[in-house]
Amino acid sequence: MPTPTKGPRLGGSPAHEKHLLSNLARALFEHGRITTTEAKAKRLRPYAERLITFAKRGDLHARRQVLSLVRDKDVVGHLFAEIGPRYVNRPGGYTRIVKVEPRKGDNAPMAIIELVEALTVAQTAVGEAERARGTKFAKDDKAAALSGDTGTDEAPASDDTSDDATEAKVEAAEAKADAAEAKAEAAEAKADAAEAKAEAAEAKADDAEKA
Repeated sequence: MPTPTKGPRLGGSPAHEKHLLSNLARALFEHGRITTTEAKAKRLRPYAERLITFAKRGDLHARRQVLSLVRDKDVVGHLFAEIGPRYVNRPGGYTRIVKVEPRKGDNAPMAIIELVEALTVAQTAVGEAERARGTKFAKDDKAAALSGDTGTDEAPASDDTSDDATEAKVEAAEAKADAAEAKAEAAEAKADAAEAKAEAAEAKADDAEKA
C-alpha cells in the first residue's frame, strides 16, 4: 500500500481533513472513479486501499472499523459485498491515478483516481502457472546441486515431463483467456448496439416533438 504523502494537511484542521478524505472515499466507492486535485488523489489512495483491505477480510470487526471512517451504510455495504470480493486475488494496488489537464481558473493540477479492474480467472491461472513453473525449476536446480548430479538419463526425462505439463497448463490458461476476451468483445458489441438503438429512439422522439 502506498505511504501517505508528507506535507501540509488538507483542509483547515485535522477534523476537516478526516471528513474530506471520508467523503472522497465514499464518492470513489460509489462511482468507481472521481476527478479531484492531484494532491487529494495522492492522499486518498492509501486511505481508500486500506478500506478495501478491510473489505477483503469481510468480518464484523473490519466492517465496524470502516463504518467508523465512512458513515454511509449503503456505500459500506457495497464495499463489502462487491468491491472487496472483486480483489480477493489481488494483493494490492486497487486504485490508479491518471493525471489530466489543469483546472481552468486557478490552474490547479488535476487527476482522476479510479478503481482498477479485478484480475480475471484466466489471468490468475496464467500467473499461477508461471509461478509454479519457476518454483519447479528452482526446486529441481536446488536438488541437483545438493545431490551433486551433473546429469543422468532419468533426470532429463523428468524435466521433459514437467516441461510438457507446464506448457500444457499455460496453453490451457491462454485459451481460457482468449475465450474470456472474446466474451468481453461480444458484450461490448451488444452494448454498442443497445446504445445505437437508444440514440435512434431519442432522435425519433425529437422528430416527433418537432412535428
